[in-house]
Amino acid sequence: MEEILNAKITSVSLSMEDHGCLTFWVTLTGGGWGVSIGGYAIGHGYLGADTFEGCGDGLEAMMRIMNVVGVERWEDLKDKYVRVKSEGLGNQIHTIGNVLKDEWFDLKEFFEDKKNEKRL
Repeated sequence: MEEILNAKITSVSLSMEDHGCLTFWVTLTGGGWGVSIGGYAIGHGYLGADTFEGCGDGLEAMMRIMNVVGVERWEDLKDKYVRVKSEGLGNQIHTIGNVLKDEWFDLKEFFEDKKNEKRL
């Protein structure tokens, strides 16, 4: 059963330190729980590399998160309050929403849709 929970964004990161993959994370905490969403490979590269690749879909996902939360800069996500959709303990959280408006962004669905579009 889906539940809507209030949460605070406690940190955000953008890093290419995990096996040469550029990834982003949004860390959330709520009433006695914490979770990070993200981790999708949105680019490839590492310090000292000769070539770097980026994924426009990944940048779009980041912008959509910023839009739902209501910030213009990635680092301004920190300390903002949001809502998340949870399917309970042990399940991933991948949908983030505006704390006041009925606006949502489902990260997992977004990347699945983009993957399916490329197959057509």
